Amino acid sequence: MNDLISTDPCTGDVVWRGVAADAATVDAAVAQARSAQPGWERTALEERIAILRAYASAVKAHADDVARVISRETGKPFWETRTEAASVAAKVEISIAAQADRAGETLRDGDGFALALRHRPHGVLAVLGPYNFPAHLPNGHIVPALLAGNAVVFKPSELAPATAELMGQLWREAGLPDGVLQIVQGGGETGKAVAAHPGTDGLLFTGSSTTGKLLARAFAHTPGRILALEMGGNNPLLAWEIGEADMDAAVALIVQSGWLSAGQRCTCARRLIVQDEIADALIERVAATLDRLIVGAPFDDPQPFMGPVVDNRAADLVEARVADLLALGGRPIRPLVRRDPGLPFLSPALIDMTGIETAPDGEIFGPVVQLWRETNFDRAIARANATRFGLSAAMLGGSRAQFEQFRAATRAGVVNWNRPTNGASSAMPFGGIGDSGNLRPSAYYAADYCAFPVAGMEAPALDGTLSTGLRA
Repeated sequence: MNDLISTDPCTGDVVWRGVAADAATVDAAVAQARSAQPGWERTALEERIAILRAYASAVKAHADDVARVISRETGKPFWETRTEAASVAAKVEISIAAQADRAGETLRDGDGFALALRHRPHGVLAVLGPYNFPAHLPNGHIVPALLAGNAVVFKPSELAPATAELMGQLWREAGLPDGVLQIVQGGGETGKAVAAHPGTDGLLFTGSSTTGKLLARAFAHTPGRILALEMGGNNPLLAWEIGEADMDAAVALIVQSGWLSAGQRCTCARRLIVQDEIADALIERVAATLDRLIVGAPFDDPQPFMGPVVDNRAADLVEARVADLLALGGRPIRPLVRRDPGLPFLSPALIDMTGIETAPDGEIFGPVVQLWRETNFDRAIARANATRFGLSAAMLGGSRAQFEQFRAATRAGVVNWNRPTNGASSAMPFGGIGDSGNLRPSAYYAADYCAFPVAGMEAPALDGTLSTGLRA
């Protein structure tokens, strides 16, 4: 076993220290989950709901503790992690409503018998969590999975183990039976052991497209195991026919889309496509707003708009990707600046890539937005669709008819109008296509992949006849 250490990206202070799970530890966790699952499935739905609601109450009671540990492990501003803690608690009631709506029990009359539709849990589901929302995103899998009657083996990001440990503590406080939720800490090797374990009945994953593709290939050999993938995107934000009166509102939506959470949201805008006629005025205001954004540590006063990226390795990667754009001819409207090479604080960057057709179609997971100017609306839509990803897209301005054209042509799971690309409701499905997902959206539709439907025809008495093909 290897030591696992979580550090504060702003200070380097140790936040959590533990041991990474090896293959034997993963085996034991899966075995405990499998042993506990049948009893949890037999637990009445009303009792499972009561435990979930107790968990939501515990999260609310410890909301600042949850927010504080997320901030310490990720560097996100305290105001933002408090909203994450609130989302964790809110997920319970949303999941209860979604389960009743999409995965409940229905009986209706057939032709002399009843048509029955019920849902069963898969059994033991593995959850691999990301670092950008280390509580909210895995919670979005865990809550509906437990509600459906599954047991869960959760491998959190190695960058946020303390957050996961606190979540586990709150589940115990809520009265979740022993064994039903197993948390195994570790890095990539632990994640591989969890994902490949034959004792699980599926995997719910949020992370990079590179890892997601590897998982898809591995699961091709076990079609009976559920696999739900959410893998980020190279998301377009199109700004068109925006009048002077709406410029400031558009700027606010652009900045929120591109640089919220230091660009570490899978729905952040990576590509800003602007009508050339309005580009000068709009971009001047965007750049001026970027100059005013506060980049700082989570508990600074005044609170920053954004913190650092999650660690120095992530900052190095973002710097390298921006260097690639500049080598292709990208022109920095606002350059990427790392004020201290020993810390992962990055300034918000805006790089003009107009006229450069060789820009890579990749997700730069940091505070970087690429700009393209277009003179033709059809070409602007084509530019937006020039990606193998398909998670999120948004259009600012324009008419209803233009938006309908944009919406109909855009292949993405989230398509917004006059809202940011990273605006998504938990009361709606959330997921993407292409390299962004495998058509198993989460949020409200997580109920769909946490249980499978069982259809039946039921009659109170034997009712069978053979009328043809019999000898006299």
